[in-house]
Amino acid sequence: MFIQAPALSSQPGLRHAFFTREGGVSEGIYASLNGGVGSSDNPEKVQENRRRMAEALSVAPASLISVYQVHSPDAVIVEGPWRGERPKADAMVTSVPGLALGITTADCGPVLFADAQARVIGAAHAGWRGAVTGVLESTVEAMERLGARHDNIVAVLGPTISQKAYEVGPDFIERFTAEAPGHERFLKEAERPGHAMFDLPGFIGARLKAAGIGAFTDLGLCTYSDEERFFSYRRTTHRQEPDYGRLISAIALTP
Repeated sequence: MFIQAPALSSQPGLRHAFFTREGGVSEGIYASLNGGVGSSDNPEKVQENRRRMAEALSVAPASLISVYQVHSPDAVIVEGPWRGERPKADAMVTSVPGLALGITTADCGPVLFADAQARVIGAAHAGWRGAVTGVLESTVEAMERLGARHDNIVAVLGPTISQKAYEVGPDFIERFTAEAPGHERFLKEAERPGHAMFDLPGFIGARLKAAGIGAFTDLGLCTYSDEERFFSYRRTTHRQEPDYGRLISAIALTP
């Protein structure tokens, strides 16, 4: 049902999970643990899936917190379950025990953060746009506002599309090289002329290392190539399916 990272499991006072698509009640293209409230899946089934995730993290269902993700660089501080609409942002941080910060992905990078000593955690949704514009750095900065130290922060990248499955075209190449100068090494020439294979996990790791955090781990799991365990937006697009399920990656402080 979920995958854990030794780099986080070894930290005191934390619970975390990179949930797979297994262990839920959704059917068809959403089978089976679809956590995406923004998908067109049956809302009752999504709610039950998220209840199971909350139970696995030992938090109340209402305490599995998500934001309205918009590929932004924005990180918000969470003090409790939202009242009303979810804020538009792509990262969350908290120092409140019993809240699980849940990021939704289906190829983009889910990054879970922790400074166990300061008891501050974070979670970020890092697609290429968010990574380029600074969502990872924003998460670290927001954690520091709650008392974390960047050199004490451990960050783990969960299931993400790998370079071998991520072909990009001329428009992407032009924009990326303009907005992320000095990072051209993450673009590898593709078989198709004018195209490249983009290393999103490598780029995320480089940004976090440049931010000076204590440790970074990439679990090396590809969403596109492992259909049994992971949803993939790109795989769905290639198959011309109408929608796709969403994976949840979450972290919580124990009381």
